[in-house]
Amino acid sequence: MKDGDDDLPRSYTNVHHQCLTTLRGHNSYVSSLTLVGKFLYAGTSDSEIRSWDRSTFTSDHLSIEKITDNAVAVGKGAVKSLIVLADKLFSAHQDQKIRVWKVTSDESQRNQRYTKLATLPTLSDRALKVLAPKNQVQIRRHKKCTWVHHVDAVSCLAMSTDESLLYSVSWDRTLKVWRLSDFKCLESVANAHDDAINVVLASADGNVYTGSADRRIKVWRKLQGGKSHTPVNLLENHSSGVNALAVNSDGSMLCSGSSDGAIFIWEKDEEGGKMVVMAASLQGHSQSILCLAFVSGIIFSGSADKTIRIWVSTGRSYSCLAVLQGHQGPVKCLSAVVDHYRPSDSFFIYSGSLDCSIKVWHILVSSF
Repeated sequence: MKDGDDDLPRSYTNVHHQCLTTLRGHNSYVSSLTLVGKFLYAGTSDSEIRSWDRSTFTSDHLSIEKITDNAVAVGKGAVKSLIVLADKLFSAHQDQKIRVWKVTSDESQRNQRYTKLATLPTLSDRALKVLAPKNQVQIRRHKKCTWVHHVDAVSCLAMSTDESLLYSVSWDRTLKVWRLSDFKCLESVANAHDDAINVVLASADGNVYTGSADRRIKVWRKLQGGKSHTPVNLLENHSSGVNALAVNSDGSMLCSGSSDGAIFIWEKDEEGGKMVVMAASLQGHSQSILCLAFVSGIIFSGSADKTIRIWVSTGRSYSCLAVLQGHQGPVKCLSAVVDHYRPSDSFFIYSGSLDCSIKVWHILVSSF
């Protein structure tokens, strides 16, 4: 079996789903989620970050709880995106900043604390750039700023698969590349799109995808011998703004969701290796697609219509086999993971909503 085969489409005919629990305690809507090991991290619209312990959580037994003394709140507005690398947590904020936290746990592993290590761009990065006029860029009619700064909400973060680079995108239409070893800003692509950029995604094949309110998806890559990322493909099938992207494990398939509720599936062509649309849009959601996940060939989509849909392969396309209902507000973010006790057909989904809750779902798929 070649690498990535565990994430290729499979034919399923039945999906059993159950909401195991609802995690409450947030005072505002859940705007971002990420799952790393035994911890689920959540960011909210009031700038708060919390973590939840799921170490004893299996399909047969549920024991998930908010870790005590673990909340941190800083800045203004929503925590738009979260990325974890080892003991470091990276958070993207509505207030135009990216913050880096060191996460420490006590001996019992039940309590976590956050210590801020840096705010990007760092002070040294800003100081080196501010003196030279060539580093100043026009951001508004009467205002300039150094190119290392985002000047609007940082909407999404992604990490390269070799864990050396951090990508950030913003409603200011820029794509920035940061070196994780020292948090230095290496690149800033001004006007990467014609409108706000909502999502960025890095895949195992070296491609970086950005989705924008301009209805386009751009594919970026650092070409051999090149020093910067350049656009290598443009995907234009969507008729409204692109809000969400997800890719399979080897980068051969991409799914994208937009504000009109459409989901497109893309796959690499056999000749040039470029992404081309695989099928007509997947229709089912009645409102905007806000989040996507792609795990073991199954697509999970969250929408402003308050539902989560599960899409499975039917050959050259996908069909919706289940609709998860229970949230009282739009499903803003989700994270999906294989159940390690039953890795072939069992999954957990964590969904965050504008109803201020996180729901934990167990999914069991079968071919009969």
